[in-house]
Amino acid sequence: MAAALAEGSGWARRERSYWRALRRRVLGPPSPPFAAPCQVGAPVLRSAAAAVPPEQLGSSELRELAEALAAGLRRWPCLGLSAPQLGVPLRVFAAELTPARCGQYPPELRRSHRVEPFPLRLLVNPTLRVLDARLVTAPEGCVSVKGFSAFVPRHWAVHVTGVDERGEPVSWEATGWAARVVQHEMDHLDGILYVDRMDTRTFTNVNWMELLD
Repeated sequence: MAAALAEGSGWARRERSYWRALRRRVLGPPSPPFAAPCQVGAPVLRSAAAAVPPEQLGSSELRELAEALAAGLRRWPCLGLSAPQLGVPLRVFAAELTPARCGQYPPELRRSHRVEPFPLRLLVNPTLRVLDARLVTAPEGCVSVKGFSAFVPRHWAVHVTGVDERGEPVSWEATGWAARVVQHEMDHLDGILYVDRMDTRTFTNVNWMELLD
């Protein structure tokens, strides 16, 4: 029992497999932006991100980050992705909800929470203003807390402003589900995860039924 607790809590010593150790020795450690999202426990997810300096706008590094965020949105089951989730401690996030992905939501959820498509948006150094302070609770997940979900209260409408990777102004009035995505990503930039805001009694392993089979 004690061994199981130690392993589950992360106290147990972890060793890489031979092949993973060999790959790390040959290729060296990965460098951000990472090819896979950081998971809860990574310090970068719990620290406030730094603003992007004006001289970095339009730089090749920022364009690379923007491309990595856009690619991650389309590779993983997420609607928003922040730079800290890829190991880059900068105030940048991207969001997108395609019509195809929107159609995967249950009709009742789409109606009640205004789940509507929105194009790819990338925001650098975003600031947020609440337009409608009503709190609406709905389920959320996160690719950095893989395999879990919970109900989280969010404001119904917000206005987020910033610039894109080229330094061009971006302004977005988001309502319903889009506002939820924006608030989730803005939290990431301040080292906050949805588990900090959730109704703890709704915290769920999304595979709990399969694990019982």
